[in-house]
Amino acid sequence: MERWSEESARPLTGGEERKKKWTAREEVKRQVWLSGPLIGVSLLQYSLQLISVMFVGHLGSLPLSAASVATSFASVTGFSLLMGTASALDTLCGQSYGAKLYNMLGVQMQRAMLVLVILSVPLSIIWAKTEHLLLLFGQDESISKYAGSYALFMVPSLYAYGLLQCLNRFLQAQNNVFPLVLFSGITALQHLALCWFLVLKSDMGHKGAALANSVSYWVNVVLLSCYVKFSPSCSETWTGFSVEALRDVLPFVKLAVPSALMVCLEMWSFELLVLLSGLLPNPVLETSVLSICLNTVATVWMIPFGLSGAASTRISNELGAGNPEVAKLAVGVVVIIALFDGILIGSVLLLIRNIWGYAYSSDEQVVRYVATMMPILALSNFLDSLQCVLSGVARGCGWQKIGAFVNLGSYYLVGIPTGLLLGFFFQIGGRGLWLGIICALFVQVFCLSLITVRTNWDEEAKKATNRVVGEDFSILA
Repeated sequence: MERWSEESARPLTGGEERKKKWTAREEVKRQVWLSGPLIGVSLLQYSLQLISVMFVGHLGSLPLSAASVATSFASVTGFSLLMGTASALDTLCGQSYGAKLYNMLGVQMQRAMLVLVILSVPLSIIWAKTEHLLLLFGQDESISKYAGSYALFMVPSLYAYGLLQCLNRFLQAQNNVFPLVLFSGITALQHLALCWFLVLKSDMGHKGAALANSVSYWVNVVLLSCYVKFSPSCSETWTGFSVEALRDVLPFVKLAVPSALMVCLEMWSFELLVLLSGLLPNPVLETSVLSICLNTVATVWMIPFGLSGAASTRISNELGAGNPEVAKLAVGVVVIIALFDGILIGSVLLLIRNIWGYAYSSDEQVVRYVATMMPILALSNFLDSLQCVLSGVARGCGWQKIGAFVNLGSYYLVGIPTGLLLGFFFQIGGRGLWLGIICALFVQVFCLSLITVRTNWDEEAKKATNRVVGEDFSILA
């Protein structure tokens, strides 16, 4: 793999200055080359659940509400946990690949798969009890019944989703991202046909959409598994199943737990935002508008999420290879790209603020309320872009424990209490709840920026070497 180096800080000659500019330019190319496909993969895999809910919408308002509730419940209690747990591979696989310990990528992926399959067992029991849990939380009986059956048919997707996250990160760590786009695209296309048949042409109705989710996730897993098994590009990183994967499972869990918390603490706060909106005056309007805002933010979030994946890959690769200066350069480049992304997407959100609500509703009151929320969403997207790439930096370095504490403090000690104060005490409503999230994002960006700026990159490179060569998990932050 081609590497770049950067001279230590001192007065530069003309030739050295050109070399430094070239290095920065090449780093931009590498990150764009990585992040572009990763953005596509995120959107395509996210589209599976979106397509299913859209097809259920043709069956009536009750199935649509139930499918939406079940999808949100599945995200909170299952998908977010599995995604966060698998993100430990961003550190381990990325740094192993940089250190040219190629066979360890397959071992680490197997180890992660084992942990995620075990974790999926209690999560599948929770999904099977969705109806009872929703009734316990005071949800409507009819919606709970439909949502329960929807979640039950999605249980097989839980296991597939965990395996898929491991395969994604295994290939991402090798900068081998175009197969991910190809197979995600194939899966999304067949998912459209499968939903059409199971939802509209069979007698399964809303349960057909959930079953289509399960089938499609497994199709994606099978396609990627065949690629890993038979592709020459993975011949060094995948050498078959190994009993070595059964070793050091508990130390791996010590990294996986803060990895999961780092992701879940953030995602859960946004879901809590919608739940809290139901307690505001005029809860139907508030919940509808905040749901639209959440869907909008979740969609545009795929762009910084792709940048985050590129950042964690580049930084973990270079730290594993013992190139701290290049890792430092990668941080600067991805932050600049995130700034441009935040400004661009924010500008688009402001331009479409008066018409965006019509994409979801013909109610003028909803449309006007959405228009007042769009400037707030633009600001939150700008901050979210920065925190997303800084979180990618944290994963690339192995700072998941620090990241989990930062997210806990940002969202649950600052963001949500501030949102409650603004939304209920000062009676700003949904705008106040979202302003609380903006406060959390600001604190999160500030803390992660401070940690990143104060980083000794030479020391991080040494830690990465010790981690992947000796699998010394005790040095994880």
